[in-house]
Amino acid sequence: MFHFGANATAMLSTLTIKKITRSSSSSLHSLRSMQLIVISVLLYCSALGSLTQAQELQSQNKMSSSDNSYQVVQLPGPRTKLGEGPVWDIETQSLYYVDIDTPAVLRYDYADNRTYSAKLEGANSISFIVLVAGQPEHFVVGENNRVTLIRWDGRSEEAQHVRVLADLGNSQSHVRFNDGKVDPSGRLYAGTMQLESLGDLLAQKEGQFFRYTNETMVLQKKNISVSNGLTWDEPVNPLRMYYIDSAALDVKSFDVDENGDLKNETVFFDLRVNGTNPGYVADGMTSDADGNLYIATWGGSKVMKVDKRSQQLVQEIKIPAEQVTSVAFGGPQLDELFVTTSSKGDKPAPAGELFKVTGLGVKGKPMHKMIL
Repeated sequence: MFHFGANATAMLSTLTIKKITRSSSSSLHSLRSMQLIVISVLLYCSALGSLTQAQELQSQNKMSSSDNSYQVVQLPGPRTKLGEGPVWDIETQSLYYVDIDTPAVLRYDYADNRTYSAKLEGANSISFIVLVAGQPEHFVVGENNRVTLIRWDGRSEEAQHVRVLADLGNSQSHVRFNDGKVDPSGRLYAGTMQLESLGDLLAQKEGQFFRYTNETMVLQKKNISVSNGLTWDEPVNPLRMYYIDSAALDVKSFDVDENGDLKNETVFFDLRVNGTNPGYVADGMTSDADGNLYIATWGGSKVMKVDKRSQQLVQEIKIPAEQVTSVAFGGPQLDELFVTTSSKGDKPAPAGELFKVTGLGVKGKPMHKMIL
């Protein structure tokens, strides 16, 4: 906006009067023309400023009304060190998730409004949990640097190993699995990251991203810092995957071929603000029935909604915990967004709690089960 001060206006008027008294009629005509031009410029600037203010106010009101339309509720359950990997199970009306560092598998029972937790003997970390098609009370988890089939009734305090599906072996003992999820065809995708005890996670690229098939992890991408959130553009294009490497500060998109291998990597959304680090990184991710993305932000105290078509940020869902780790739609109507968080670094409560967001006005999609 442009502003002309009172002194400047007074000087302009005085200068004009002096010139009029000294000028001929032709000069007077010229000065009047100049005055009209100055007045026109002032009116234009004033109108431009008002338009800019109106646009800013409209934008703020749109974001404000969007932000005020939802409610965030803390759910009962154990406070996690590193809550992650929420998966909604329609059959049991439950949300399964993990605490990577405890480690534990957890189940939030929607009807009972209660959370159950179980340990897994020998596990140093449990990084994700997915449902298994045709096998109730069986789950596939990322355990240390291997993928394991376990059995859990959802209530007892101990889960049992069934068998190891894939093991990255001693050459990858310096990494652990992180996020993993099942695609619309029932295939498991999961990635790794360097162990936290070995140094700065965002400064190294020891992680890899895999597709599971026939007890083998098929490499899809390497030189990854922290392999994280993933989701698919369904039902429109189930062969389009979105993927996060946290250190990259963006969301990538890939095409998936008939074998399940990734190709045509592009940047879908950049987290940088005017080219600079925003002060947080993307973590877990999901998408709604319209294909819009919901991105958890580690260090950002929010979930970001990114419009699929414009590829722009359209909503920020504030969460009362700094380290927001992952998200998943669930509930009887699939219209509630569950949010996991972390208390790592001695973050104050309610960090580490499980939250539910309602009133978003959107629905999610049923989560897929792994076909073994």
